[in-house]
Amino acid sequence: MFKNLSFFTLILLIISSCNNSATENQSRIQKRDQILSLITAPSLSTNLINIKDFGALGDSLTDNKPAFDKALQKCNALGGGRIVVSPGIYLVNGPIHLISNVTLDLQKGAKLVFGSNPEDYLPAVLTSWEGTFLYNYSPFIYAYQAENVAIIGEGIIDGNAKDTFSTWHAKQKPSQTLSRKMNHEDTPIEERIFGSGHYLRPHLVQFFECKNILIEDVTLANSPFWCVHLLKSENITARRVKFDAFNKNNDGFDPEYSKNILIEDIDFNNADDNVAIKAGRDHEGRKTGITSENIIIRNCRFKGLHGVVIGSEMSAGVQNVFVEDCTFGGYCKRGIYLKSNPDRGGFIRDIYVNNVEFGEVEDCFFITSYYHGEGSGHETDIRNIFVDSLRCNKVHNAALVIQGYPTKKVSDIYFSNVQIDTAKTAVSFTNAENIVFHNLIIGDEVKVPSHVQ
Repeated sequence: MFKNLSFFTLILLIISSCNNSATENQSRIQKRDQILSLITAPSLSTNLINIKDFGALGDSLTDNKPAFDKALQKCNALGGGRIVVSPGIYLVNGPIHLISNVTLDLQKGAKLVFGSNPEDYLPAVLTSWEGTFLYNYSPFIYAYQAENVAIIGEGIIDGNAKDTFSTWHAKQKPSQTLSRKMNHEDTPIEERIFGSGHYLRPHLVQFFECKNILIEDVTLANSPFWCVHLLKSENITARRVKFDAFNKNNDGFDPEYSKNILIEDIDFNNADDNVAIKAGRDHEGRKTGITSENIIIRNCRFKGLHGVVIGSEMSAGVQNVFVEDCTFGGYCKRGIYLKSNPDRGGFIRDIYVNNVEFGEVEDCFFITSYYHGEGSGHETDIRNIFVDSLRCNKVHNAALVIQGYPTKKVSDIYFSNVQIDTAKTAVSFTNAENIVFHNLIIGDEVKVPSHVQ
């Protein structure tokens, strides 16, 4: 293809290609660092509140819900406080509703175990369930319209849901269907009352319309539903968190309508998505119109269903997501997974995956615009995805998959320095355009060609 080009022109083309790559990398770093400058952990209150001073007992039998309520009242009177939970097993029959300027400090050896009586999590609170706003059982730890809130320490938050709330998954379909109907029909939110008589499982931890959040060092286990739901919130730092969450829909972090988020140095071990970035479902998501954006995921160890997912509830759009310097702690079904369908609309764009490694997966990198093979009328615009230095040891199914939609193709996807040792299917692209490769090896690298003896 270069036969009509002079040697000098060829050299210029090579230099130009190198310069473009270097420029793109520098642009990515500048964009990422600008986002990092917007994320600052909150200052923690110096007012120490010992939970035992309010009658708490870490004997695994005493109900400590009254003690936490009293400690929070004290924090409110002081304008903030750091509730210190010393080693022990603390039963809590009902939710902990955090308020502004409060830190929940679970010291090493401390475990919160939440009770299993659904009535204890009423009255219903305003929340969101699979991308639809409604009133439901309170999340076990819930903060609404709060600022400067933190959960820290090397203790454990145990949802105690395996044999209780988790079993509701088999009963949820009627209420799930009703919630989606209310979404599509734009039913007033105050009329979307679930809770008692319904089977929509509550979240373990939810921050709703909050600012300046820190989640650090804790272990999250046995969640009834999603583990940490970051809903319409901003300026969030999560670091050194551990997950041991094996129930149905036990996602790790679910940012939704949220921005300016740093998730770093996390040990995932989830039965579902490690990080699932969302932005509302269908009509309500498009109407709300708040993008999830400026999200940095770095230095994490993935293990569970999928590593990083965008969608499928993402109707308001997702942009500016960075996944960097991550590796694996075990098997994942899929590594990086972008999913939508023609019910969603919205967009997924400006996604950067750099220096990420997986061990054994079913699919390594997967984009689909036709998730579950359903939907019509609201195609998603998926473009500007940059993948550099993606490695995987063993892929049971497909290495790289792109499934666009006939009327809205996936476009402008850039793969650089991708190496996958084994895969049943190397590449499967449909309804895709402007897919660019630079240094791609799937299977054994072909080196010096053999020659005739």
